[in-house]
Amino acid sequence: MTCYRPLGAEWRLACTAPGAATRPDELSDTLDWIGAPVPGTAAQALRAAGRWIEAEPAPLHEKDIWYRTNFPGSGRRVLRFNGLATLAEVWLNGRSILVSDNMFLAEEIEVDLEGENELFVAFRSLDAELARRKGRARWRTALVANNALRHVRTTLLGHMIGWQPPIHAVGPWRSIDILEPAGTLQLRAADVRATLDGADGVVEVTLQVVSRGGTSPVHLEVGGKSEPLRWTGEDRLEGRLRLRDVRKWWPHTHGEPFLYPARVLVGEIEIDLGRIGFRSIEIDRGSDGRGFGFRLNGQSVFARGACWSAADLVTLAADRAVLLPWLQQARDSHMNMIRVAGTMTYESDDFFALCDELGILVWHDFMFASMDYPIGDPAFRASVEREAQQFLSRARSHPSLALLCGGSEIAQQAAMLGLPPTLWSSPLYDEILPGIANSLCPDVPYLAQSPEGGDLPFRTDAGVSHYYGVGAYRRPLEDARRAGVRFASECLALANTGAGPPQASELIPHDRGADWDFVAVRDHYMGQLYGVDAARARAEDSAHYLRLARAVSGEVMEAVVAEWRRPASPCEGALVWMLKDLGPGPGWGVIDWTGVPKLAWHALRRAFRPIQVVLSDEGLNGLGVHVINDTAAPLRARLLLICLQAGDVVTMRRECEVELPAHGARTLSTAEIIGSFFDVTYAYRFGAPALDVAAVTLSDASTGARLAEAAHYPLGRAGLAHDPGLSATLEQDETGWSVVVQATRFAPCIQVEAPGHRGAEEGFFLLPGERRRMVLVPTGEREGRPTGQIVSVAPQRDRTASVRFS
Repeated sequence: MTCYRPLGAEWRLACTAPGAATRPDELSDTLDWIGAPVPGTAAQALRAAGRWIEAEPAPLHEKDIWYRTNFPGSGRRVLRFNGLATLAEVWLNGRSILVSDNMFLAEEIEVDLEGENELFVAFRSLDAELARRKGRARWRTALVANNALRHVRTTLLGHMIGWQPPIHAVGPWRSIDILEPAGTLQLRAADVRATLDGADGVVEVTLQVVSRGGTSPVHLEVGGKSEPLRWTGEDRLEGRLRLRDVRKWWPHTHGEPFLYPARVLVGEIEIDLGRIGFRSIEIDRGSDGRGFGFRLNGQSVFARGACWSAADLVTLAADRAVLLPWLQQARDSHMNMIRVAGTMTYESDDFFALCDELGILVWHDFMFASMDYPIGDPAFRASVEREAQQFLSRARSHPSLALLCGGSEIAQQAAMLGLPPTLWSSPLYDEILPGIANSLCPDVPYLAQSPEGGDLPFRTDAGVSHYYGVGAYRRPLEDARRAGVRFASECLALANTGAGPPQASELIPHDRGADWDFVAVRDHYMGQLYGVDAARARAEDSAHYLRLARAVSGEVMEAVVAEWRRPASPCEGALVWMLKDLGPGPGWGVIDWTGVPKLAWHALRRAFRPIQVVLSDEGLNGLGVHVINDTAAPLRARLLLICLQAGDVVTMRRECEVELPAHGARTLSTAEIIGSFFDVTYAYRFGAPALDVAAVTLSDASTGARLAEAAHYPLGRAGLAHDPGLSATLEQDETGWSVVVQATRFAPCIQVEAPGHRGAEEGFFLLPGERRRMVLVPTGEREGRPTGQIVSVAPQRDRTASVRFS
């Protein structure tokens, strides 16, 4: 889109002790220089050279790390540094041209080149700088060990003990570019804004250009319509274009994320401005003013998704090729929102462009979290203001940008320390950031902090909460309703076990200072839901324990999301902590660090379906059967309720037709469906239970295609005592391998165990006599004909069934 190109064909890196050289000419001739990618990090370069390993990451903040390159060129040029992590000094041909102390800032420097040029960038020791920092905070953070980090604008990745390996972000993590002269008109920067005005779309464009051919006519073209741009300076073009009755951009769960290509025409020269979308977005606080929900194009949207970390913790790469597999898997699991929390980094233009295309909303925090930042320092404030302005100037053109948030868990941290409300706030979140956001992004809602709402900032029944009642606090599943959650911008952190046996290098996530970890949390729910002593199960049969561990996370997530999606729930959104792991082991991610979905991902894929049926135990009132249609088309479906005993004895069966409008929902009771008394929840307990499972399926009324299903176990999963009678047949066609699996009796929680392959769908149940084709997806570990087994997991080891295929 712009006329910048990467600077330097070859970069090299060397490490020194802190302060060993103040300038390039003081560097020792004996330094050992190694190749280094730019953009990239020091950890990335050192790993490639065999001098640093992820499993046991050596600290990098205790060193000075130098980069150097040579490049040709003469005359006046512009160098652009898109991100230097974090305390950086730059020399060109022996002259200092830049000092930077904010990894989130881009810097442009005009320079005079001398034919053969040499560039040095020194990244100074962060540890040494933090040791010099003075000044007490109003309160201390529990998130990181060194409270002095609040003075430095750097990511908290690598500093949050117990969250991920201590991999330090050092180096030119974003590109270093040069503006080269070429052609009569070059685009230096583009600001494109697309807004809705009733049914019309309005595009406003400001271009910063380098013109060598005078002020020739320039036109903006969007959606087949063209309007001239006017010269408002020798290097500035501006214009406005209106499109009548535009197609709106929607999250993919509720419609089509339609995008219009935009370009600038200068004679026969075409400058691509990317693709734009038109949508309106607002926050609905509910009739009581205590709620929090998104309205897109006037329609309420239940936001569901996960919190983002980084595509690659070592490289911090954020280009399209690296990001696409992760974001595609988010979309494939029916997520329609990703939250970038204040503990991470500002995301790239490619990240937003992909979310635009995939129909994923982006909740983006500014990079502040759990610390009392020194906003009274004029230099710090000025740096933060530039940081916010730069980020919003490039992000605001994207229809996927749904919310801007001042930061994460700042007020919560202070409040949980018992400090008074006067210490919960700051001009940073309450004045500075909202002022910049309202100026640059008036059509994007702003939230001061997450969580926020109620008489305590972390109350769950007002505004936005980080809900870990079910999760870290080990509350029963019923707490998801009892807590009255309005919007969970973080929730359901569990140690989600992936495929394969545990490895010695695995990191188990835990909160700093806690005497428990998140495996203990998961094991708690194994006992609560399955009646299984996790420690005993692990000791007696580790393979069975791991199957249960994979299953329980998904079942907890599926149950909580089902509760929140029922029409009568006050909840308007749920973002799981997190999308992907930051390292090997049973991390918070629903996708492991290599990109393989866990059973929890499959559970969320079912829970987040745009067309969905969920069940809720309403006690003496039976089951609530909730049918949801988020799509833009009306729904006509067949609903089947079947109650089973001993896995294949049908004690009740009813069918009915359900019709819903677009973006509609309906709740039916089982009494309404059945038409007479039947103790489907075993609440009245008149004699022996008439069932051990109640299942509901929803199918397209015209084609019979299965749309969704749900099951309820009135006696708990441990009440399933039958053999499901599994069979499996391996088949191959032009698309690859699949297994056709069948059960003679009800079969819960189907898992695939096949080295080198995973199931495209796992964790579902089979009704008696039901056949399902399971596509096997290669994981790259092994080639050739798949071998393995299909497992139906039950809490009791002797009731878990498996069948081999080969």
